[in-house]
Amino acid sequence: MVSTWMFQGQKNQFIEDALLKDGKNIIEAYQSNPSAEVGPFVQSFSGLSIYSIQLYDTAGKPLLKENEPMHVEQSTIKKVLDGSIARNLYANGLPMVGVPFVVKGDSYALFLTLDQQTVKQEQASMPWVHAVYILILFIGSFLILIAARYVVNPIVQLTAATKRMAKGTFDSASLPLHRRDEIGQLSVSYHEMAQELAKLDQMRQDFVSSVSHEIQSPLTSIVGFTKALKHKKLSEESRLRYLTIIEEESERLSRLGQNLLQLSYLQQEQHPLKITAYRLDEQLRKVVITLEPLWAEKEIHMDVDLEAITVHADKDQLDQVWINLLHNAIKFTAPQGTIRIQSMEKAHHHIITVTDSGIGIPEEERSHIFEPFHKVDKARSSSVKGNGLGLSIVKQIIDLHQGEIQVSSNLGIGTAFTVTLPRKNQ
Repeated sequence: MVSTWMFQGQKNQFIEDALLKDGKNIIEAYQSNPSAEVGPFVQSFSGLSIYSIQLYDTAGKPLLKENEPMHVEQSTIKKVLDGSIARNLYANGLPMVGVPFVVKGDSYALFLTLDQQTVKQEQASMPWVHAVYILILFIGSFLILIAARYVVNPIVQLTAATKRMAKGTFDSASLPLHRRDEIGQLSVSYHEMAQELAKLDQMRQDFVSSVSHEIQSPLTSIVGFTKALKHKKLSEESRLRYLTIIEEESERLSRLGQNLLQLSYLQQEQHPLKITAYRLDEQLRKVVITLEPLWAEKEIHMDVDLEAITVHADKDQLDQVWINLLHNAIKFTAPQGTIRIQSMEKAHHHIITVTDSGIGIPEEERSHIFEPFHKVDKARSSSVKGNGLGLSIVKQIIDLHQGEIQVSSNLGIGTAFTVTLPRKNQ
């Protein structure tokens, strides 16, 4: 309907041009045979043409017989008789034109329009055309519906998965992961994000569980021994032993709180480092001397091999790294064992290695030792103190310095931690 309305004017103009052309052809045909009577001559064309033709004389009277009367205003006829071409006329709703026709000095007006019978026949076939249009509409709509569902269904699935994720369910198995188009890429990206979020959620749950366990254990001891101290029939020796345990468990809680605060502080994205230039070898020697009571008590042999190295780093933070690494080495090294500390300078890096002859770390545990509260099973005993946060803090500090830390270990032989720092960290 819109297209018909838009092109109606062009269609009428095209019909008028065709009518004018055929009218001029009739006139030219008569002029080539001027001896014929004009009325019968034009009448013969009326029967052979798809047009309805009427010829008016000087008095404005029609000269031709016609099946359907052609209603033309006398003013229009007079205009054509005066030698003008008439356009933009309509007979029974159909375009019509008038052409002046001069025969032997007499003026005639020749009018042409489309034959109504022919138009009716054409219109009779229109329902079939409309039926085809409707069929095309339904088939096209059906195909578009299928295509739309092919495109929209994955979006619906993604939306449902997003709502499930908002409720804490990280399930993306129903997504179209094997599609090669943009929706498939989006589904794969969503699946990967869901997996990472599931891991983070599991880590969060494990973290909360570990913190609860680490806090509950010393609190239970403190509460239990505090209740025991309320009994008056306690020897002085038992009272001092209970107080000592309460003191140790309180210190354990204090260390846990300090480590949690430090780990949270280090995990902040905008954590500032106080970069200074200082001698790394001197710092390592001071750490060894600071921890001398611990390794001397176990008669551990300390092998220190340090090159003179100047680093640009946060001295206080790296102090914590070396203290934690050396403290762990002392903790898991048997009496009369050996701990070796080495430092060397490469073209672009400083390399520091802390090696012990301790119990070692199982291969399946090595990828998890830098996670908060992770403890190697062999270390889970009352004789070995710790809350599993030391190596997490070490990893955070090394990452902040854009360095790397690696571990290699053999069960029953020992463990080596290798720290690599860039030569200049501005």
